[in-house]
Amino acid sequence: MIKAVIFDVDNTLTDFMRTKRVAVESAVEGMIDAGLVVDKRGMVDKIFETYFKEGVEDQKIFDKILKQETGGVDYKILAAAIVGYRRAKAGSMALYPHVSLTLTTLIKSGVKMAIVSDAPKLEVWLRIVGLGMHNFFDCVVTAEDVGARKPAAAPFMKALEFLGTKPEETVMVGDWAERDIAGAKKLGIRTAWAKYGDTFDTKDSGAEFELSDIIELLDIIKKENAPA
Repeated sequence: MIKAVIFDVDNTLTDFMRTKRVAVESAVEGMIDAGLVVDKRGMVDKIFETYFKEGVEDQKIFDKILKQETGGVDYKILAAAIVGYRRAKAGSMALYPHVSLTLTTLIKSGVKMAIVSDAPKLEVWLRIVGLGMHNFFDCVVTAEDVGARKPAAAPFMKALEFLGTKPEETVMVGDWAERDIAGAKKLGIRTAWAKYGDTFDTKDSGAEFELSDIIELLDIIKKENAPA
């Protein structure tokens, strides 16, 4: 019996990397318009290389890149990057297809739902509220709340505590096999890999279920909860 679902956010509910790329490209265009002489494609690639080394939520990414490229920070160019980034991000953040339908169906069927995310707490809430998802979830757990990131046990255990369900009554849905899936499995939480959001070319997620579309979760839960 599945009584609750824990969701990751980025690349599970939202197409985060698509939004990130649109926002970074806009930031680079802003810097070039403000007077920075660089190749756009090369600059975008350098920013993502830094993101992948230091974390995709790095709030000082443009400061670092400007220092790397020019030896200092021109605040006109930095401001142009930040404004371009924010405008594009706000305009491109969207849910994957069928997310709203899936969440609405789950809540109507009495399935509890939680969020467990490694993203900064405020950023998680901005995404959830901005996309109108804030009334779906019983709790939102971030690394800041428990002092640990997935695959550590702490965030999953905190979500289970809020949900009031046992691991075997709960399924974790996430795109990152090494964090979302592996972390949940260690605690006996059932797992569903969001294959549609995979950005690592994962060959074997290790999950009990694999989702090509989030709406497939509804049939899985319906089948698991059917009378014997």
